[in-house]
Amino acid sequence: MSRYRKKPVVIEATQWFKNGDHPLDGVGMEAPDGRGGVYQRVEGLVVRYFRSPVVPGTGGCRHCERKMHDHGWIDTLEGGHIVCPGDFVITGVKGENYPCKPDIFAATYEKVEHEPAAI
Repeated sequence: MSRYRKKPVVIEATQWFKNGDHPLDGVGMEAPDGRGGVYQRVEGLVVRYFRSPVVPGTGGCRHCERKMHDHGWIDTLEGGHIVCPGDFVITGVKGENYPCKPDIFAATYEKVEHEPAAI
């Protein structure tokens, strides 16, 4: 079996704890109301409220055991994923967003203090 090393790539990420935490969730919060006015949209653009017709919002999460009402939902290239409070939301190399558990994030990524100069 061949072995591979992950290429060094700089990503953007933010830790998510509640709706509105992602920096892009508040972009364009005002939306037309259809009557010539505007309303304040309360759901994020990147991380939305968790909703499921088969999973009750008061039930516990199988990952973190907190109630599902405390969770978010994110659409990824592979489909939708639950975002637990404390998960990191990563913006990938193609601009896609996906959640990552804090322990996996800590084992995989380190903070970039200074960007290398472009050559």
